[in-house]
Amino acid sequence: MPGLLDVILGYDCNLACDYCTITPAMRARALPRERVLHELSRGRRDDYDALSLTGGEPTIRSDLLILCRAARRLGYGDVKLQTNGLLLAVPGNLGRLREAGVSRVHLSIHTHRADRYDALVRREGSYSLMCQGLDAAVASGLPLVVEVILKTDTYPDLVGALRWLHARGVVAADLWFVSLTDGNATHVASMPRMTEVVPVMAEAFAFARAHGMQVRSLHVPRCLLGDDHEHAHDPGAARVRVVTPEATFELRHSRLTGQLHVPACEGCTWQSRCPGVREDYLRRYGDAELAAARGQPPTRVGTAGPLLPVV
Repeated sequence: MPGLLDVILGYDCNLACDYCTITPAMRARALPRERVLHELSRGRRDDYDALSLTGGEPTIRSDLLILCRAARRLGYGDVKLQTNGLLLAVPGNLGRLREAGVSRVHLSIHTHRADRYDALVRREGSYSLMCQGLDAAVASGLPLVVEVILKTDTYPDLVGALRWLHARGVVAADLWFVSLTDGNATHVASMPRMTEVVPVMAEAFAFARAHGMQVRSLHVPRCLLGDDHEHAHDPGAARVRVVTPEATFELRHSRLTGQLHVPACEGCTWQSRCPGVREDYLRRYGDAELAAARGQPPTRVGTAGPLLPVV
């Protein structure tokens, strides 16, 4: 059965986003080239035919083009690059990546607002680079998905973000719900309640449908999305092997994907399709929102206090 090999090349990055789950210690960890090449070969033997290169920030690796060419030689028919886009602003970089084998781009914008971007990513002067990189990706004609983070200080601007992206020629976006793991474990204020975010998401989905955009929601259960449930996307439902500097595992087992069903999930229309809720969300807020959506009493209480890193 074909599948996707998702390789986290390393955790280092040219940004330091205020919600990032990567700790300073993690930034020192990376897969050596020999290990990456070994995993690429093993993946092909196991019938993985698509590849995702991510991090950290993969474009800061000096051997990225070498790895992309190796993937193509091995027979990966699709090579996705996950990036913040800053180095795509350098003339010729995107062309070189395309020639080496990159066939699609996922680009995280973090926030579309010029007055907030540099503070969020904690690097002065980076907003213009992100915009240039995004425009270069659109102009390249490569399939492009822009990733938008939903956290307390960004979700109110979601419709504005989609409007901004649409004006720049972007036709697809994924909505990521902030995680309280590792480097962001104690920043509990960054995570809003899903029921606070869903009404704004509904407006965003309506805008997307009206303007021919494909917008998918990750991490928010279908029961909370209501009539917009078809916008829910579960990457872990496919066959995805994740390779990190520490471990190799199936994406459905990742701490950053939903894994837990609560008692209110029993008998839900979407139970067979829904991966559940992330542990970090339940620890923060409990299951009251999910129980209310199912007309049942809550069974798990969250805490408003800081959370310890999940191990």
